Amino acid sequence: MEHSIYDKRKYPIVDVREGYGEWARTYEDIVQDQMDLRLLEGIQTVDWSAAQTVLDLACGTGRIGAWLKSHTTAAIDGIDITPEMLEGARNKGVYRTLRIANVTNTGFAAEMYDLCTQSLADEHLPELLPLYQEVARVTKRGGTFVIVGFHPQFLMAGIPTHFDRASGESVTIHSYVHLLSDHVKAAYACGWSLLEMNEGLIDDAWLQKKPKWKVYYGLPISFVMVWRRN
Repeated sequence: MEHSIYDKRKYPIVDVREGYGEWARTYEDIVQDQMDLRLLEGIQTVDWSAAQTVLDLACGTGRIGAWLKSHTTAAIDGIDITPEMLEGARNKGVYRTLRIANVTNTGFAAEMYDLCTQSLADEHLPELLPLYQEVARVTKRGGTFVIVGFHPQFLMAGIPTHFDRASGESVTIHSYVHLLSDHVKAAYACGWSLLEMNEGLIDDAWLQKKPKWKVYYGLPISFVMVWRRN
């Protein structure tokens, strides 16, 4: 469902490519490691070092790629729809290849990857099924998909994905609310099995970075799911 029915901030809404194209210049200064990297660090069911080929979907500026590079010697490919974000990823020097592509239509051959990752992008997809279908297609049998998402409960609390333009204007990037059960239904329909799940809360570590978020203390802001292709 559209995030706008919950949106309490009522900033102007921009589409994904436009929004991330503008946000690329400050993205890494704004997005906190507690949002995604802390969840990745806590995963127990993935042997990162065992992967030989990895696809980082919606790789953005390469934050996740850099984290992966420190945990595996695998060849890492990345895709994103935003050229400005890909430029940041290219500067990281951690990817074998980078290309402009949609997460629901990557253009890669079937069963190419041992491991696929996606972080903080599912809320921009109108439907989840095409994502899980495409990742199932490019993942080897027995391979793994690790997805980190913006928690639907936080979106439903009225705080959408947003950033400040160079002009100082605050804008929201078009988003959708997907319940955790929506992920399960879509993944199961594509032959995925859930191995692990965890949720990240607004806690003391968050408040050290964002003291004004005390009003959200205890709310879940992100989640991670680890799926295995049957």
